[in-house]
Amino acid sequence: MLRVTLLGAARKGTYDDVVLLSLSLTHATAGFDVLERTTAAFAGLATPDLIARTMERDDVSGAVVLSTCNRLEAYLDVAPGTDHVVTEQLVASLAQRTGGDVAQLTSAVAVRLDGDAVSHLFAVTCGLDSLVVGEPEIAGQVRRDYDAARVAGCTTATLDQAFQRAMHVSRDVRRRAHHTGDASVTHLALELAASHLPDLRGARVLLVGTGAHARTAVTALAARGVRDVAVYSAAGRAEDFAAKHGAQAVGDLGLGIAEADVVLTCTSRVAIGELEIGPRRARRLLVIDLGLPRNVDPAVGDLPGVDLLDLATIAKHAQVPGLTSDDISASLIADAVAEYTAQQDATAAVVALRGHVGSLLEAEIDRSRRRASTAEEADRTEEALRHLAGVLQHGPSVRARQAAADGRVAEFEQALGVVLGVDVDGDQLRVDGD
Repeated sequence: MLRVTLLGAARKGTYDDVVLLSLSLTHATAGFDVLERTTAAFAGLATPDLIARTMERDDVSGAVVLSTCNRLEAYLDVAPGTDHVVTEQLVASLAQRTGGDVAQLTSAVAVRLDGDAVSHLFAVTCGLDSLVVGEPEIAGQVRRDYDAARVAGCTTATLDQAFQRAMHVSRDVRRRAHHTGDASVTHLALELAASHLPDLRGARVLLVGTGAHARTAVTALAARGVRDVAVYSAAGRAEDFAAKHGAQAVGDLGLGIAEADVVLTCTSRVAIGELEIGPRRARRLLVIDLGLPRNVDPAVGDLPGVDLLDLATIAKHAQVPGLTSDDISASLIADAVAEYTAQQDATAAVVALRGHVGSLLEAEIDRSRRRASTAEEADRTEEALRHLAGVLQHGPSVRARQAAADGRVAEFEQALGVVLGVDVDGDQLRVDGD
């Protein structure tokens, strides 16, 4: 199991293992119908509130919730032996909120622990678990959701280490695997749009929403030579978005749709039905719905002169060879997980070392204060002793992590016992003289 790294001043005594638990409901585990019902049930719920719902049990000390158009995931720092009951309670709460069946949701939720949870987090952040493998947007979404949890005070050392490492791995994978940035749901949707429209370059495209998909779409459309791009925002952000991206702001959704050849939407504020589409002219309309929950009523696809592409349809095209695997990225992630796990294996030894040095340090500071002539002298001595303690701990701490990476943690722990009299015994930390 992963262990908590004690930050700040070293402390002695026992420390508890923790379990990193991840619960994942995605397009791959649940299908779009179940995923849509679930995301719809939480639509409009602020991220801190969503996190708070996962931390109602005392067994959960920290949580990060990822919520995107293709997934709802929770990464939890839980007490040992509680992962089953925490999972059952969260799935039951999910079923109650969505009106779903507990058994169905249980089978749809992927549960991972410790190293498997870390491996999954790394893969998600790098885009390897996305609808379109290698999509660049997911790393930013993970960063935003992690930052929201951290600002809300809901993360722990274990979660901080895992997510910060995931961000680093994502950057490394993108650099070393030579990802071009054009692997995304938006890019694939526009590829499919080109097959529906004989002249995409001459089409008028309306973007509904100003989020990540809209920003990606503007760049992708420009690369395809599309210049006639309009944007509508129910939140009133169309003018700013249009000014930044060279588009035209539209204030009336119905009018914007009437003048468009392609409508691409991904927003939580707009629902498009037959009324918004209105009567069509001679040319056809292609509607691309990247929202989950859906932004567009499926009945729109049955209207004369209208073609509808939704995530479920796009997902079928994402399964073609060459889009579902990335061996280079997978190898880099596997190496990163092994390195991360090894570093965690060294934590017990590092904590033991810090506990030993910390106990000696506090005793020496106490003696020096009793011998000092003035308070200023005592403060200077304490500052010098704390600096020395930090220097003395740094080298062995680095070597402990290197020993873990080399599979030699047991040797390092044995050396601590022989040289310093420090005994790291399973989950217990014992320091001679305590």
